[in-house]
Amino acid sequence: MRPLDLWSHEIRRAGPAALLAPPVLVVLIALLAAFGTRLGSREGNTAWFLMIALEAGIPLVSGIAAASLIGRDRAVEVQLTLPTGYRSTLLRRLAVTAGWSCLCALAASALLIVTGWWDLPPGAPHGPAGQLAWLSPALWLTALGLLAAAAFRGTTAAATVVASVWVFEQVFSSVFRESPVFRLLHLFATTRGTAPGEWLPNRLTLLSTALLLAAAAWLLLGDAERTLEGEAK
Repeated sequence: MRPLDLWSHEIRRAGPAALLAPPVLVVLIALLAAFGTRLGSREGNTAWFLMIALEAGIPLVSGIAAASLIGRDRAVEVQLTLPTGYRSTLLRRLAVTAGWSCLCALAASALLIVTGWWDLPPGAPHGPAGQLAWLSPALWLTALGLLAAAAFRGTTAAATVVASVWVFEQVFSSVFRESPVFRLLHLFATTRGTAPGEWLPNRLTLLSTALLLAAAAWLLLGDAERTLEGEAK
């Protein structure tokens, strides 16, 4: 199979939900940016909602997409005969879904920067490092989704893990802010706030631990028969 055909196949296997959710979220962000204040929302509230849609919305979409990678292949026994291995298939699919989410997030952040909304929330990060506002939690939840999918070998349980962590950190954000240890793993430190000088260490810690989660997922996915057993069930 030619590389172009291979990637086209992975785009189709990623599923419509994983491909449509990110641009739909970007459209909603654009509509809120254009009409939020006209609909009666205060400027500060609108800016906060826009930032949280970027910091929390895109990562959730990306994490759920990663959790849904396993279970999309027909005739799973054929995967064992492929020379590239099933792990490579899943990682290509992950590159499609995560890459697409990142492109949409970049478009949304560029829109907020150009229209001036990015600068309105107190303590909003600036410069290239400001993109870690969405990139760090997106990569962390993506890695968690991949690890959960590899561990549970199914979509429902893996997606539940991602959604539960997301909700837990939203509900107990004050606990994460107040704890010197937990605040380093707070996914929403940009919109929920963190201690002075702790934002960048938080973002870098999320990136580092995302690598650990991805490495654990890589090891689990190495056992193709185990993974495909879960798909067959």
